[in-house]
Amino acid sequence: MKISLAHLPFVLAALACLPAISPAQTAQSTSPLGTARMNVIAKGTFNVSLKPQPMSDVASGAEIGRMSLDKQFFGDLVGTSKGEMLSAMSAVKGSAGYVAIERVSGTLEGKTGTFVLQHSGTMNRGTPTLTVTTVPDSGTDGLTGISGSLTIDIVDGKHLYTFTYSLPQ
Repeated sequence: MKISLAHLPFVLAALACLPAISPAQTAQSTSPLGTARMNVIAKGTFNVSLKPQPMSDVASGAEIGRMSLDKQFFGDLVGTSKGEMLSAMSAVKGSAGYVAIERVSGTLEGKTGTFVLQHSGTMNRGTPTLTVTTVPDSGTDGLTGISGSLTIDIVDGKHLYTFTYSLPQ
């Protein structure tokens, strides 16, 4: 089976077209340290640039794709991110998967810092699922202690995000 990177944008678009399901904006949770936290919902748009990258010597024969991610976020989260994505397609039409890690640098609620988002997406015979979560303890500076999850929708070619997150109070 030969994988074509030309199909990767289709796979990503299909994986990203999931309904945004977010917890209530005022739901309370507790951090591992016991600090009360309030879930907040941030919404906006983002632009993404994907560029094919060469595979490592070890993975070069594994028929997987590697892409760099470069994003700009607008709206409640203002910033940029850089990351890497690995993807694979199966021999069955409409089945594929990808994982990605990206470090976001930006401002949220007037607080500036960085945090890491981890993606896991699959498409099972055309039915997509996508999970994007913050990596625990990855927040820095004003975003230290951030936790949450992000959903992505693509409407008329425009990328929309809903980031349900909490920060220590």
